Amino acid sequence: MFSSAYVWAKIVNYMEERLGAVTVSTWFDDAEVVELNDEQLIIYSSSDFRRDIIRSRCTDHIQEALKEIFNSNAKLIVFGDEELAAHKSKGKRASSMDFNPQFTFDNFIVGPSNRMAHSAAIAVSKAPGQVYNPLFIYGPPGVGKTHLLYAIANGIRTQMPDANIVYIKGDQFTNELVDAIQLGKNVEFRSKYREADLFLIDDIQFIAGKEATQEEFFHTFNKLYEEHKQIVMTSDRKPGDMATLEDRLRTRFEWGLTIDVQPPDYETRMAILKNKARSLGLSLSDDVCNYIAINVTNNVRQIEGTVKKILAYRDLNDMPLDLPNVSRAINDMFKSEGNAVPTPSLIISQVCKFYSVDEPTLRGAQKSRGIAEARQVAMYLIRKLTNLSFPLIGEEFGKDHTTVLYNVKKVEQTLKKGDTTLQNNIRDITANINSCL
Repeated sequence: MFSSAYVWAKIVNYMEERLGAVTVSTWFDDAEVVELNDEQLIIYSSSDFRRDIIRSRCTDHIQEALKEIFNSNAKLIVFGDEELAAHKSKGKRASSMDFNPQFTFDNFIVGPSNRMAHSAAIAVSKAPGQVYNPLFIYGPPGVGKTHLLYAIANGIRTQMPDANIVYIKGDQFTNELVDAIQLGKNVEFRSKYREADLFLIDDIQFIAGKEATQEEFFHTFNKLYEEHKQIVMTSDRKPGDMATLEDRLRTRFEWGLTIDVQPPDYETRMAILKNKARSLGLSLSDDVCNYIAINVTNNVRQIEGTVKKILAYRDLNDMPLDLPNVSRAINDMFKSEGNAVPTPSLIISQVCKFYSVDEPTLRGAQKSRGIAEARQVAMYLIRKLTNLSFPLIGEEFGKDHTTVLYNVKKVEQTLKKGDTTLQNNIRDITANINSCL
């Protein structure tokens, strides 16, 4: 889920490329996002003249941006003062966010691996800012951490319809900060996060190692905490294992409750499997459920993906869902532990996230210090984690094999000299890559 501020910044950049910065500044200088969901983007402008121009000349550009950048078919609505007042009177705050109503505590399957995290999340939703603040939930991907975040948001929204709930992913927080600096909107950026009643941040590990992001988050955290506003974070590792996280943030993350969520055990996998099948209208026999629960062990997301694949198999082949047919349908989803090899694209994307560099720049020829290091690390990790030859790695970057060889050796030499910063960076990036497999 992208925040409205992040989406709007991308739309503005898109329009500036097509209409010019002066034109966009003229018509959108006072525009602000009221609401963003799957169906509509609502913006507000106080000027009747500007609203008319936006509606008549800019609607197509905005909807093209939504489609091209975010693959969204949301329709643009432009509010004036009266529409905004009417909208607020319905209990919607201008900064409110909507969360998938399917993610609730009621449909979260509880087992030994997640019971404590589930109980803590319920406690936070009933008394935000009063218990377990901050709440830090960590564990591998696909075990239900985001489900719990959304369930907290939905629970608080039910009790407090006007609550200002803000959700963001760690890497998106960095992206929004960069955009705010470029657009001169630091005040708006800080206001958005520091005025939240409930601040939810997913994958907080991605801010580690980013000096400006950590500085901004430090002050945001302090203000919210001092005002007893609830903070909930998720991560793929506990704070103590984030080598490049500043100590002052690490200690703050541990002020409240730090709790882990692990992959579900057999009984929990069976319950999740049957619940998901029931919700999709599938009737699976006990032997089929047992076969899936024994073989699909990684995470909840993989279990749900397996059920969806079985549903597609049934609809496309019109065959009974007996054990032989199901085993053939999902056999390719099974993999031995430790046998997964990351793709070069996955490695490059994780390096880009860590260093806050876009992929075209990383693959390009720019040689500034930060970008050069990111490119060298990407080449080194592809060589280390895959079976690709130097020439094939070079093709990923448009370089010859001698350039790749030079960059890989440079990283190896730096590591041998005991460069702890580079060692920690590579360790964290590798952990991020492995968490995606």
